[in-house]
Amino acid sequence: MTSTSTIVMPGDRIAAIEELAKSKRVILGPGLRRQDETVVASKAGPLRHKEPSTFWVDNYQRRYIPARGDLVLGIVRSKAGDLYRVDIGAADTASISYLAFESATKKNRPDLNPGDLIYARVLNASADIEPELVCVNSVGKRGKLGLLAEGFFFKCSLNLGRMLLRENCPVLAALTRELPYEIAIGVNGRIWLKAHSLRETIALANAIVALEQAGYTEIDKICDNLGDFLQA
Repeated sequence: MTSTSTIVMPGDRIAAIEELAKSKRVILGPGLRRQDETVVASKAGPLRHKEPSTFWVDNYQRRYIPARGDLVLGIVRSKAGDLYRVDIGAADTASISYLAFESATKKNRPDLNPGDLIYARVLNASADIEPELVCVNSVGKRGKLGLLAEGFFFKCSLNLGRMLLRENCPVLAALTRELPYEIAIGVNGRIWLKAHSLRETIALANAIVALEQAGYTEIDKICDNLGDFLQA
């Protein structure tokens, strides 16, 4: 199954995924759900596939719906006991424990304040409970997760966020050829960006936003013309 083929509609049964699930573990992303022994689409859009066995439906939606494993950018809103309340752009705020950070203990708590921006992974998400976040990986290391320092924060469509996070997306590599930078991308349509100067940071942000309506054939052209954004 390729990543550019089938268009599915809500209620469509995805027999190919069901067949694959008989021989290996399959991960269902946004737009797909299990009903007993069947797999059906819950949203309309192209059926996507990421090796080895992750499937989802590309659906242009305005509001982010949390899913386990998603990388998100969240804004700390308040502290409630041992938890922080975090806005991730979903219908409900998410929570994160002070222990969900690298090397955190009762005496060594993260210094988070309202308005701070964090890069986190969704640990748990369902229709019945508020999303739970974590800023460490499976071995307790933060990696690229955690509190984000000074940089430029902006929003994009959920589709663009997911496109930028794909392993085969050429955008970030193309931009790196033009300017060095740091970036954190959330599937919730939020991006944090930092280059050597404010001018370069804004130029890169404008180039990324310009990709909203661009196809893959236009990506290199936009990146090659990054000088136009620098002069804007």
